[in-house]
Amino acid sequence: MNHLAHALLAGDDPALVFGSLLGDFVRGAPDPALPPALRAGIRLHRAVDAWTDAHPIVVAGRARFAPPWRRYAGILLDVWFDHCLAGDFARWADRPLDAYAQWLHAVLDAHAALQPPALRRFVAYMRAHALPAAYRERATLDDVFAGLSHRLSRANPLAESGPALDAQAGRLAADFEAFFPQLSAFAAEERVRLRALEGAD
Repeated sequence: MNHLAHALLAGDDPALVFGSLLGDFVRGAPDPALPPALRAGIRLHRAVDAWTDAHPIVVAGRARFAPPWRRYAGILLDVWFDHCLAGDFARWADRPLDAYAQWLHAVLDAHAALQPPALRRFVAYMRAHALPAAYRERATLDDVFAGLSHRLSRANPLAESGPALDAQAGRLAADFEAFFPQLSAFAAEERVRLRALEGAD
C-alpha cells in the first residue's frame, strides 16, 4: 500500500501513524531507542505490505498487467489504491480527506526531529504537491509515477503507465472495494498485537 493507506491503517495514535510512515525509510530491525509506538508503527507498515503482497486479489491484479508493466505492477497498484482510497475517503475515515491531510502533516511536523533525510525530502515533496489530498485527482498520479520513475535505479516505463492503468480502472476499483475492508480488519488486529509486543500500551 501507499502512504495514505499506511497512515489511515495505523489508526489515531500520532506516534503509531508516524512510525508507519517511517517504515518506508528505515531498514532492518526498528531502533530500540525509538519510542515503543514508533517501533510498532514500523512493524505495522511491514506487516501491511507483506499481507498485501500475498493477498489473492492483489496477486491476481498484478498478473493482469502485461509486460513491461507487470514488473512494476506492485508499485502501480500501491499508488492506484491510494487514488481509490482518496476518491471515497469519507467512507473509510471519520473525517474528510482535506482535514485528515492537515492532521497528517501536523503529525509529521511534530516528529520532524526523528525524520531521516529521505523522509524529510518526501515530506517536502508532499507539501509541494498537496499530498495526500491530491491523490484523489487522476492527473496527480501521472506526476507521482513520473517522480517514481526517477527514483528507481534503472530505466523504467513508470512515467508512461497512465494508459495501462486507465484501461483497468474499473477492475482495479472492484479489486480495491473487495480488498480494502479485509486489509483494514487485518491492520486493526495487528495494531493491537504490535503495540503489546513493543510495550506501547
